[in-house]
Amino acid sequence: MSERPDDTRILDQDTATLHQMGYAQELARRMRTFQNFAISFSIICIVSGGINSFSQGIASVGGASIGIGWPLSCLFSLFFAIAMGQIGSAYPTAGGLYHWASLLGGRFLGWITAWFNLIGLITVLAAINVGTYLFLLGALAPALGIDTAALTPGTPTAHSILVQTMIVGGITLSQGVVNHLGIRLTSKLTDFSGYLILGSALALTVALLAYAPHLDLSRLWTFTNYSGKAGGSTWPHTGNLTYLFLLGLLLPAYTVTGFDASAHTAEETIDAARSIPRGMIHSVVWSGLFGWTMLSAVILAVPNMDQAAAQGGNVFFWIMDHVIPAGLKLPLYVAIAIAQYLCGLATVTSASRMVFAFSRDGGLPGSRYLRKVSHSFRTPMIAIWAVALLSIAFTIYAPVYTTIAAVCVIFLYISYLLPIVAGLLAFRRSWTVMGPFDVGLLYPVVAVLAIIGAAVLLYVGVQPPNNQALTVTLGVLALTSVIWFGFERKRFQGPPINREQIAARAGLIASEEHALEGSAD
Repeated sequence: MSERPDDTRILDQDTATLHQMGYAQELARRMRTFQNFAISFSIICIVSGGINSFSQGIASVGGASIGIGWPLSCLFSLFFAIAMGQIGSAYPTAGGLYHWASLLGGRFLGWITAWFNLIGLITVLAAINVGTYLFLLGALAPALGIDTAALTPGTPTAHSILVQTMIVGGITLSQGVVNHLGIRLTSKLTDFSGYLILGSALALTVALLAYAPHLDLSRLWTFTNYSGKAGGSTWPHTGNLTYLFLLGLLLPAYTVTGFDASAHTAEETIDAARSIPRGMIHSVVWSGLFGWTMLSAVILAVPNMDQAAAQGGNVFFWIMDHVIPAGLKLPLYVAIAIAQYLCGLATVTSASRMVFAFSRDGGLPGSRYLRKVSHSFRTPMIAIWAVALLSIAFTIYAPVYTTIAAVCVIFLYISYLLPIVAGLLAFRRSWTVMGPFDVGLLYPVVAVLAIIGAAVLLYVGVQPPNNQALTVTLGVLALTSVIWFGFERKRFQGPPINREQIAARAGLIASEEHALEGSAD
């Protein structure tokens, strides 16, 4: 890493801040502010969720789901990012949300936040890579003469699940390999991913507008009921347009998630207390703006809205086939597919840091192994592979893309919500020392707005046909309650909170950092 004049001073300050919270500097601090932004921006990846979940929007209330629903949902995501940014600036550690909730609300809240965030990250990785698989099928398989009918049935079969598992497994394991090899390679790829997402989104937008048969801006605020067969049976038939509009919010809600990656990579980021809030807020803002522009262009380019909505999950490819020339379509598809792959790559990074952080406080089974950091690559190697394998396993249990997407939205936003609520209750009471990013008395306002947004998303996330998401959520709540009250309440101590606990770790911190001296970073 080529150091700037102030790097040494800032790195020393970052390490001192980490020591003050009771942790050693085990991971390699190589990421700058842009790279911290890029990893969140890469996980949001508007050309992944925005495209793969597009049918959830158009098949609800048509163009208004993009023109009105997308910016509305992104605004609530921004409230989350601002509130989380304020807390992350005060407590810049890996696995941020878990640590924040513990400090502001106690060890039980921290423990439950960790589990929800971890499950959310594993399921979002599953959703991203299943979405990438389905995109590859829809985009490239027909050009190669591959019949996809048996691979994308309305009801999964043993054959389709096997093929999907093999391909998704290959994608996920390769992302694990790249992550294992160090944050240097990963951050370079996520940097590239940020530019690729912007470039491919802009190229797609320009191409769609240039080749659109006609442009009717009123589509962006026109409500049309596309429930039932009119929308390819994406949503069950209903006459309630308000309810349908809310269901369509799952498109932006699923897409604009994962910005907590900026916090999870805090201990690998230079000047983390300032970079974390910038990374989260900027990734939401730019994803929201570019995503709205891109998907608005998709809506405006549709030759016939009724015919397009009736395509269901195939709607994006139907639009591309009817609007974009074949010679231009293939390079666009290739760029989008690469961006989607890198989105999954960044998610492995984020999730593995969450596992590492929770494990170093003894929060997971096998913590002493999961917290191990490779001396060669300075990465949490076992955590990386645990995340990859668990993600693949979840796609076998719940192979349907829309259900996986709904589950990850529910768990991620619950994990975002818990430390925000704890911060709201502790604000100006037990939480009095803020970081460099401080919105002052606006924090309670932003926190309340985030709570309202979360309530709406949790409601729509378990509606049919995503009933299985409710089953998974209730099952996890029941299981975690049994585990906490039966085992963890007495065993789990949580992160070091008071001065005595932090001081007691001084010797351990020194020995951990000494063991890593001279290793690659």
